[in-house]
Amino acid sequence: MTNDQPNQNITFAPMTNTTKTKAVFLDRDGVLNREMGDYVCRIEDFHILTYNIPALKQLQDKGYTLIVATNQGGLAKGWYTEEQLAEMHQLLRDTYKAGGVEITDIFYCPHHPNFTSDCDCRKPKPGLLLRAIEKYNIDPSLSYFIGDRERDVEAGTAAGVKGILIDSDQPISEVLHFIE
Repeated sequence: MTNDQPNQNITFAPMTNTTKTKAVFLDRDGVLNREMGDYVCRIEDFHILTYNIPALKQLQDKGYTLIVATNQGGLAKGWYTEEQLAEMHQLLRDTYKAGGVEITDIFYCPHHPNFTSDCDCRKPKPGLLLRAIEKYNIDPSLSYFIGDRERDVEAGTAAGVKGILIDSDQPISEVLHFIE
């Protein structure tokens, strides 16, 4: 028995995930934890704004990936260590997770212009957001950055993300209407 079909070489390309996700980027101090007016150097001074849990849960339930993007120049100044920062970030994740909110990742800039060389990650530069966008296949045009400083909005704009400026310690629930 012969095959009447011509010999065809069929090549299958590997499947890649081209579906983009949407994200809400969040500054840390003044958005997720209380603004202290200066660097939060000790876990005892790290007061998490738990009243933001319901709003963040709403965003998560709408399909937004939640990512923190924060300047941590106190590291460059030697005011606290990477270990102390990791402890604060673990407390932040655990507290929000207890309320049903998953913080997907935390990106931070350890530099300060007076103590280290120039970098692309210190807000208002978009480096932190661009790294997250690449890592998590995020569509910037569907994403937002909530921050309490103009530099947060500037970083978002530079990364193609819509910025939402809030007052320090303002409940995120008050700006949910800006997010589609």
